Amino acid sequence: MEIKFETYVVFISFITSFFAVFLSNGIIIGVPAIAQDFAMNNVIQNWVPTIFFLVVAVFTVPAGQISGKFGVKKSLLAGIIVFLIGSIGACLSFSTESFLIFRIMQGAGVAFLNVSAMAMVVHAVSPKSRGKALGFTVTGVYLATSLSPVICGFLVHNLGWRSMFYFVIPFLVLCIILMITKIPQEWKTYQDDKIDKVGSLLYGIGILFFIYGFTSLITTPGKILTVLGIILLVIFGAYELRQKSPVFNMNLFKNKKFTSSNVAALCSYLAIMVVTTILNYHFQYVRGWNAQMSGAILIITPIIMAIMAPNSGRLSDKIHPQKLAAIGIGIAAIALLILTFLTGDTPLYVVILAMILQGIGMGLFSSPNMNAIMSSVPPKDAPTASASQATMRTIGQTMSLGLLTLVFAWIMGNLELAPQYAGMIVQASQIICGICTLACVLAVFASLVGVKSKDKFNTGR
Repeated sequence: MEIKFETYVVFISFITSFFAVFLSNGIIIGVPAIAQDFAMNNVIQNWVPTIFFLVVAVFTVPAGQISGKFGVKKSLLAGIIVFLIGSIGACLSFSTESFLIFRIMQGAGVAFLNVSAMAMVVHAVSPKSRGKALGFTVTGVYLATSLSPVICGFLVHNLGWRSMFYFVIPFLVLCIILMITKIPQEWKTYQDDKIDKVGSLLYGIGILFFIYGFTSLITTPGKILTVLGIILLVIFGAYELRQKSPVFNMNLFKNKKFTSSNVAALCSYLAIMVVTTILNYHFQYVRGWNAQMSGAILIITPIIMAIMAPNSGRLSDKIHPQKLAAIGIGIAAIALLILTFLTGDTPLYVVILAMILQGIGMGLFSSPNMNAIMSSVPPKDAPTASASQATMRTIGQTMSLGLLTLVFAWIMGNLELAPQYAGMIVQASQIICGICTLACVLAVFASLVGVKSKDKFNTGR
């Protein structure tokens, strides 16, 4: 039986999305072993995940323009190859410096994966099946979120930290082979545009300052960098509006469906990113569970998301995607509202109910909202739309982690996280969940604005 061209596209998008998240999440499990192997101090140790995250953020928007100019297929293939080289290099690293250099390469490769894979799906798959296809891509993200701690924990414990990077290599090689042999088409939408070097530089420095500053907002340098980052990003936006070939077409935000879907995405990532950490603290420090028990329970939400995502994506091909998104993020808001009242005496079934509702809500929200973003722009702007949603994810996750740091520092000061301070952990967690509930409510309103908008969805490819 002959496999359809579109099936290969969706499969490649699924695999690349899975492993982009797999190593960004799973690396946390291997950090202690990596630090011990290279004799890293605690500051350098924290840079192992951070440097990857920052590089992805810096390269995401420029990757959109580069992908459109030189071709979505070429950009995705280049991203996979760079990611592969970075993974091989990480396996063979002999020092802290060499390891961090290869982490930078991985981050640059993943930035192109995030943008080009989604754009390729939009170009290759019929608009009637776009939501379903994007749903499978989102499923890859959720499966990686749930499985990466388990797989990486097993690999690190039994085979050492380098095995995490060896594990991804055959899958990336498979994607390269499929890209070369099964994807004959190329999609260029900005081939006549000049690369906007100044805009890319303004964005790169601005987002770097903002993200790094926001994650250390409790310090004076963190506050300064955050403000400088915001100023540079505002300058970037003003500069882009005057360019004939902008690295990011700011005029896309005139479309209310595009803008509202991006705002909803930003609010959702801000609200949801921190929940796993909050629940992990609750299980280990408040209830006194060990890490294995906590991990077994925490896997509930991403598994439900992975089940829901392709089905909600399929539904969004038939029902207005932003209606589904509003319902989904509304359900997630109910879950967070329940967690706002979480204490050490809360029955376990209530916590699990909240986790199930969160999984259903986010599974119902993510694929339709992604479909709304990608379908609200002309086909030629698919790389930019893909870069936009990836940027919203990065900024939202950064703000979520910054919120966690700020509130816990405010409530606990410099005290360590420990069972004897369970009361303060509960108080900080309740405040954070309350703020995140409001973020979900904002996402509901943003989605409803898109529903009422008279702007049309694009039905071409």
